[in-house]
Amino acid sequence: MNFWLTLGIVLFTYIGIALGYWPRLRANRTTIALMGAGLLIATGQVAFSDIGKFLDLDTLILLFSMMIINANLRIAGFFKLAGNALLRFAKTPRAFLAILIIATGILSAFFLNDTICLMFTPLILDLVLAMDRNPIPYLIALATAANIGSTATLTGNPQNMIIGIASGISYTDFAANLAPVALLGLAGVWVVLVLAYPREFRSGDFIVSKLPAPRFHKPLLLKSLIVTAGLLIAFLAGMPIAMAAFLAACVLLFTRRLKPEKVFAEFDWDILVFFAALFIVTGSLEVNGITARLFNLLTSAVKLNAINLSAITVVLSNLVSNVPAVLLLKPVVQGLSNPVAGWLTLAAASTLAGNLTLLGSVANLIVAEIAQRRRVHLSFWEYMRTGTIITLISLAISTLWLQFMIWK
Repeated sequence: MNFWLTLGIVLFTYIGIALGYWPRLRANRTTIALMGAGLLIATGQVAFSDIGKFLDLDTLILLFSMMIINANLRIAGFFKLAGNALLRFAKTPRAFLAILIIATGILSAFFLNDTICLMFTPLILDLVLAMDRNPIPYLIALATAANIGSTATLTGNPQNMIIGIASGISYTDFAANLAPVALLGLAGVWVVLVLAYPREFRSGDFIVSKLPAPRFHKPLLLKSLIVTAGLLIAFLAGMPIAMAAFLAACVLLFTRRLKPEKVFAEFDWDILVFFAALFIVTGSLEVNGITARLFNLLTSAVKLNAINLSAITVVLSNLVSNVPAVLLLKPVVQGLSNPVAGWLTLAAASTLAGNLTLLGSVANLIVAEIAQRRRVHLSFWEYMRTGTIITLISLAISTLWLQFMIWK
């Protein structure tokens, strides 16, 4: 094995992931990760017989299981029903914004931030455009609240799932430490957007009268909600999260009404393949001693605490995206004298960093892409005008909280 060859292939792969393409090739982040894994195998930097050792099956099973649960809830109409019910309480633009942020944050903590953005964006656009309101602040609220809310639990986003499996931190302990950060961060979103868009949020009525009645499948909805409630109880009882999610997903597959292909059609298979390939790419760093050198370099250069680790994570997350950043920093955190503090800091910083730019997270891109199809243009700079402030505020909250409550 060649140290420099491995490092070169991994860097080449990570640059492609950061850009989202390789020049002159039709490739996305998933195919780039696969090509990187293939190059490592072809050049002998990773043995083909060893790739199974690099795959984190618990994380892949957890993500797969949550996709099944989310698919059933989505087909049953849960997300549209929940969105409609919550948004009918709005009386003023400020109240509507607050309800949107709270609903998005809470649902993202349990059902993956990307799913909430996918389901809520068309609903929000239908409502605000019908009432001739400015949709931009509400779209920014949706994206940023989804990311911040997902910080609170191990099932809020993919990087938290990786951290939950690697760290062994219980669902309740994780939520107890990071839920306050998420709640304070959600409040920050409301304050920033009200101040940034004063014309939109002046006092006045905001009557939600044109909201279409949602369609839902009652038997499937009841079944999905019962299984989801059981899953949350299992999480709180301390059952391993991957096993609990897998069993819940299997229960939902016992059905006489829903065709399996309809459930699997809702899956984002790219994410599963992307994760599997990334596990191989980052695993090559460990077997070639690169992660050990990275740990020695970081610990000798700075004393890692909430501030330093958050800063490193934010930079890496915006260079190569949050999931690759977490995988890259995983061995560094495992070697800390206080790994629990390190894991929580890594989870918070990698997630909150996604709000910095429009390209910072998949949730942001989902909102922007759906809006573009409705001829609503959420530009990079329009998003960044408030996204940067929201990110700095939420990161300051999480860093100070973790530094004084966890790192001490």
